[in-house]
Amino acid sequence: MNDFTSWNRRQFLQAGTFSLSPIALATLLQRDGLLASPIKPGETPRPDSLEQRAPHHPARATAMISLFMQGGPSQIDMFDPKPALNKLDGEAFPGTIKYDNAAQASSKVLGCPWKFQAHGECGTELSELIPYTSQIADDICVVRSMHTGVNNHGQSIHAMNSGRTQRGRPALGSWLTYGLGNEADNLPAFMALPDPGGIPVEGVLNWSNGWLPSLFQGTVIRPKEPRIFNLEPPATRQGTVQDNYLAYVRELNEQHRQQYPSNTDLQARISNYELAAQMQTAAAEALDLSKETEATQKMYGIGEKETDEYGRRCLIARRLVERGVRFVQVYTRNQFWDHHGSIRSSLPRACKMTDQPSAALVTDLKQRGLLDSTVVHWGGEMGRLPVIQNDAGPAKVGRDHNTYGFSMWVAGGGFRRGGTYGATDEFGHHAVEDIVNHFDYHATLLHLFGLDPEHLTFERNGRLESLLDGQPGKVVSGLLQA
Repeated sequence: MNDFTSWNRRQFLQAGTFSLSPIALATLLQRDGLLASPIKPGETPRPDSLEQRAPHHPARATAMISLFMQGGPSQIDMFDPKPALNKLDGEAFPGTIKYDNAAQASSKVLGCPWKFQAHGECGTELSELIPYTSQIADDICVVRSMHTGVNNHGQSIHAMNSGRTQRGRPALGSWLTYGLGNEADNLPAFMALPDPGGIPVEGVLNWSNGWLPSLFQGTVIRPKEPRIFNLEPPATRQGTVQDNYLAYVRELNEQHRQQYPSNTDLQARISNYELAAQMQTAAAEALDLSKETEATQKMYGIGEKETDEYGRRCLIARRLVERGVRFVQVYTRNQFWDHHGSIRSSLPRACKMTDQPSAALVTDLKQRGLLDSTVVHWGGEMGRLPVIQNDAGPAKVGRDHNTYGFSMWVAGGGFRRGGTYGATDEFGHHAVEDIVNHFDYHATLLHLFGLDPEHLTFERNGRLESLLDGQPGKVVSGLLQA
């Protein structure tokens, strides 16, 4: 038997691992009495800790699932009916359009090929493309007046996901976990579920911690099995052998931590190893969909060709939040909703994949009593223009980018149930009533989580950084449940 006592920490770790995957760059340091007492409301969060902490004021939301539709779903064809467009279909647009792709631009109006109908007691008009979402009309609030104002995928993604159009800032999930910590002690606080077809535009920046400590970075769950590599140790190293190994590593890590108390990257790395051990059991259980009933799996569309994969990720998201994960973001693949051409065929395919699982998630959370405390967001970084792009015949036409007025929906966690908020002009181009900028959306989210944007700050290079970063974000009271 090896004499462990003669090894230093580096030699011990280099000698071999027990297949504990280093995927978890967000974790906990609340084991073994290593942390101080919980942070009081208004105090600056500790950069080396994911211990659960009190919000600044009473919160209505404790967790969030963001269903991010990268590419720009067409609000005109799904959520924001515009009869004026159908009347002018094929004619010159009676106004000014700002195109993203001038080479393929056209001034011809493109009417909506799909029918709208009122749904639920709230009477929200929704497209026939999203029949399952229509069934939860009374549980969601459709925001028809979103605005970022930057007609570029990357910049608008950053605006929606990290507060500014610039790259390199912390993602929303990083801010929430920095501000509130984690409820789970054996799973990461922020988890990202990318599409098997590829990660979205801007790649890993979608779940980056930016300049917040690496403790708050999103942990990726692979879209295919095995969803986490090396989760189980080899058979020869399971049980007591591994327990003894981990206990000794923990002792060495604690000695090293005490030598460098101000090194937050070291804290995160040590915590990563701690969480990896805890995840061996917890993550495997959370990702095991065989424990779900046949009825639940069918509700998510699991087993059906078009919806199986996305349905599985939505169900995993529910299971993670149910087990205390703070923030989960589920992505569609790169440019999946970027319908510059062939929108008559590509948009129905996109809706078919996501509509049933997204609606099932809201229904499932509601049935389990989790919707009141869990925010569900559905939307992308932009919408589409009311005119034709790629004027090469009805089967090939599409719509260009529009970040001046687009739609998304929110549910749960204190958001209004049923109905719509805001409006675009008669052509669906510009938000004109109750405009919701990305910074207003973020201010409203933080409010529901009990966080004050002005006090959720991180000191960097002598400057206090925040999610809103000085932008005039306001809490949109019209989006809140009474």
